This record gives sequence, C-alpha cells and structure tokens, in this order.
Amino acid sequence: MKIKDLLVDASAQLNSDEAALEAQLLLQHLLNVNRAWLIAHQNDALEVNIHEAYRALIIRRINGEPVAYILGCREFYGLKLKVTPDTLIPRPDTETLVEVALEKIAPNLLLSICDLGTGTGAIALAIAKNRPNAEVMAVDFSAKALDVARQNAQDLAILNCQFLQSDWLSALKNQRFDVIVSNPPYIKSNDQHLKQGDLRFEPLCALASGKDGLDDINTIISQAKNHLKPSGWLMLEHGYDQAESVAALLKIAGFSEVRHAQDLAGIQRVTLGRLI
Repeated sequence: MKIKDLLVDASAQLNSDEAALEAQLLLQHLLNVNRAWLIAHQNDALEVNIHEAYRALIIRRINGEPVAYILGCREFYGLKLKVTPDTLIPRPDTETLVEVALEKIAPNLLLSICDLGTGTGAIALAIAKNRPNAEVMAVDFSAKALDVARQNAQDLAILNCQFLQSDWLSALKNQRFDVIVSNPPYIKSNDQHLKQGDLRFEPLCALASGKDGLDDINTIISQAKNHLKPSGWLMLEHGYDQAESVAALLKIAGFSEVRHAQDLAGIQRVTLGRLI
C-alpha cells in the first residue's frame, strides 16, 4: 500500500475532526520523518512490517489513547516537550497564561517566577526560555512529573529554571516571588467530561479539584499571599465559567487590579491580581 492510501485508510478508521492530521502525525512518528517528506514520498510503498506497526498505533488511538502520549511529545509555545501519562498534556489554551505572564516580566530585570503544578514544565520553561534573565522555580507534587520537566529543561538547554517537589507552596518556606503562575486542577470532581476523550488517560489529580473545581485555586490564593513580593502578581488559569468566582476569591484575599485574559476562543481563561 502506498503512503497516501495508507493515510486515507487510517483517517477513515479514526473518523474524527482531526483524523487526517492524527494519521499523518502517527506515521511521521513511526517513520521518523517530517510532513514534507511524507508529501514528497506519498506514492512510495511501505513494507508489511511498517503497515503492522502503523496499524498498532492507529488501534491505540481508536481506543482513545491521546496522540501526545502515543508520540511521547507535544509542542507548546514553540517548545517540543516530552509528555508521559504522569503529566497533563499541554494545551494551546494555556499559552494564554504564558502570554499574560510575559507581559508582566520585564526582559531586562532579574525577576523571580514560580510555576505551581508544573507537570511537563510547559509554563515554566516557556517563561524561562523567553525571559533568560528571570529565575524560574517549577513546582509539582509529583516526583514523576518533575522528572519529565527536568528532562525537558535539559533537552531544551534551559538553565534558568529550578525544580522543587512541594504540595503547592508548602515547601518553599519564606521564599517570595515577583510572579506566581499556575494551571491547577479546576474541573468539578463529578464532571462527566473526566470520563470522556483524552481526559480518561490523564492523571486525575491534575484535573479535578472538589465539588466546584475551586479547591486548589482557593489553596493557592491563600498560600500565595505569603510568597509574593510587594506588588507581586498571581495568575491563574481556570475553567470557562470560573472567571468571576476566581476574581471574587482574589479580591476577598486582598488582591487588587484583578482582571481577566481571554484565550484564542474568546473565553476568559486566566484571572490575575496584584498583592496590595
């Protein structure tokens, strides 16, 4: 079977909105080639053992396994990141949080940044890469997730990022930061989406947070007051319908200049406030 026919057949089996793209990505991964190579060689025939290996990947995807876990990587803010089932899969929506943080981090200043629940290190490493003068601390409760984040930092040759295992800010003692960012768990624990799609395969502890989804956000806001420098910023990603709730929590905790930032879909995805 020619490459073009193999891709058409795989796309039909996947039968999703992104079937063609996913079929292509999986074949690129298997052959260790880029998209341009596939196009240039679309009339080439592949050996039977390649067909079998490709079919195995397609079956994994049909069974619901996320493409990022099959490939072992995901691109985020221009960085190619290692991804494992021990980490949340970085998503484009979270790039909004990086953009908002970079607006507050002057390139020429030696500012200190903390990323809570770093997972793959996506947010921390994107900030560290784009602000080489900043000192970034990437925090996660999961030792396995931190191993992935450290590996990503090493692979990307990003040196201005440190890693710490901690239950949010509890292990940071008296350390204070100019900016604290977090994409914490914010899905309601009884949300049916947790049993659908890619979410079924991702670590539940990185997704769900109590009956209203705000348990961890509440904890972070409470702890952050003692770990921000004067006039420091706290920035939180949250669910599509949680912006006003998060803003209210920030104001109650004494934060000022509370505002929201929209993602590419126009959804209020990030809420931030400044410590008075």
